[in-house]
Amino acid sequence: MQFKMKEVGFVTNVEYGELHVSGDEKYGFRPYQLMVSSIAVCSGGVFRKILEKKRFVIEDITIDADVTRNEQEANRLEKIHLHYKIKGTGLEGKEKQIHSAMELANKNCPMAQSVVGSIELTETFELV
Repeated sequence: MQFKMKEVGFVTNVEYGELHVSGDEKYGFRPYQLMVSSIAVCSGGVFRKILEKKRFVIEDITIDADVTRNEQEANRLEKIHLHYKIKGTGLEGKEKQIHSAMELANKNCPMAQSVVGSIELTETFELV
């Protein structure tokens, strides 16, 4: 990837289109938003694939990301809590298998594994 400087921030071109990144959200996505998004969507995507391989019927997954930042240390990301709201058929009574799939997803998500030791990542789920 190549990032080109613009007046406020940077821009890169990817297959999907232009990605504008800036510390000011009037001019692009903020870096922490992209980092949290990468971790949440990667984790959620791996989780979904594992559930589907286990033959769970998944209709929808919504991920709420709660982020804790440390203002005293460059506003760094300290903790991300991902809460999955899962809608599907026949999921009641299978919470133990779903929890197991969630843990397996965390171990197989490249983005989550990239921040091990620097950002605390916790996950929970509920069936809706």
